[in-house]
Amino acid sequence: MGETNDVRWLDEWQQIAWRAFLAGNARFFEALGAAHDAELDLNIGEYTLLVQLSEQPDRTQRMSALADGLVLSRSRLTHTVTRMEQRGLVSRCAADGDRRGVNCRMTDLGYEALVAAAPGHVRAVRRLLVDVLDPEELEALGRIMSKVGTAARRELSEGAADC
Repeated sequence: MGETNDVRWLDEWQQIAWRAFLAGNARFFEALGAAHDAELDLNIGEYTLLVQLSEQPDRTQRMSALADGLVLSRSRLTHTVTRMEQRGLVSRCAADGDRRGVNCRMTDLGYEALVAAAPGHVRAVRRLLVDVLDPEELEALGRIMSKVGTAARRELSEGAADC
């Protein structure tokens, strides 16, 4: 165990907020995943991957950038893409100008699956998040999570630079 003299322990209200964040985040993703599993032909990870590809030119993105954008390890992304490739939703191809690079491309079947799943996904997000919050709370949540994401990304990149 390390030294505890320099630790700024959470006060009671910070502890309450922290635990509410953990529980709310976990329950939200549990419920969203359950909604996908019950109503849609794509799980939440597959849906999110197809959304990211749909926003790229030619619905294609380098696997490393896709992993970064989805906040997935390359190994986890490879497993997901392999499953989706077997279903005909995506395909892998060599990256132009880089023999070692691999791109992931959404197929027409993948696009059709995304279009079919989008209404159910949006209904679930509205039911579980958007319609639960006041507009001001939703706006604040967006700003808050942007700050949290930026701080976490910075910390991770600084840690990687130390290696």
